[in-house]
Amino acid sequence: MHNLNRWYWLVLPLVLLAGCSQVYYNTMEKFGFEKRDILVDRVEDARDAQQDAKDEFSSALEEFQAMFGREESDLQDQYDTLSDAYDDSLSAANKVRKRIDAVEDVSAALFREWEEELELYSNAQLRQDSAAKLRTTKRDYQQLIQAMRAAESRMDPVLRVLQDQVLYLKHNLNARAINRLQGELKSVEKDVARLIQEMEKSIAESEAFIRQMERI
Repeated sequence: MHNLNRWYWLVLPLVLLAGCSQVYYNTMEKFGFEKRDILVDRVEDARDAQQDAKDEFSSALEEFQAMFGREESDLQDQYDTLSDAYDDSLSAANKVRKRIDAVEDVSAALFREWEEELELYSNAQLRQDSAAKLRTTKRDYQQLIQAMRAAESRMDPVLRVLQDQVLYLKHNLNARAINRLQGELKSVEKDVARLIQEMEKSIAESEAFIRQMERI
């Protein structure tokens, strides 16, 4: 796979100047990178961002679990660690959203171009073959983006609960407050488990889509 990230930073000033992602795609094509290459690269980026988010949410859960059974003298350090884990999870979640948005942007441009180019064929058999590949790619892409958005939707409930815990403990850092939050632990564990399951499904869909695109 081409190192498109390096080219991104070279082309970025042109994109900012024009204020249009189409300028980026057109410029990249001049360097030999087609929209399909960019799509695959962005799917890989989204997959990696989801893996990072999965790890960050798992870490945040572990820090929340570690709050219980601590000596009161240790609570401040543990709270600071939990707060940092929440911030890292929020940052990872925002990165996932941006990566998925970038996938949707280039896919829309790719499919629009592909459909327009079908009209340019003079050979009916080649046109039919290309149209069939387009339908297959669209179908696979819909499975991919649905899995990505499903995983994304699971992040917000976990973030809200973690934020509540951090805010509450910020002003109530004592053993009684910790005991009060213990009733939330099972719910948090359940939400994180669902999130990880959806993330793993989305990551698997990403890898399957990448393999399919490389065969076309």
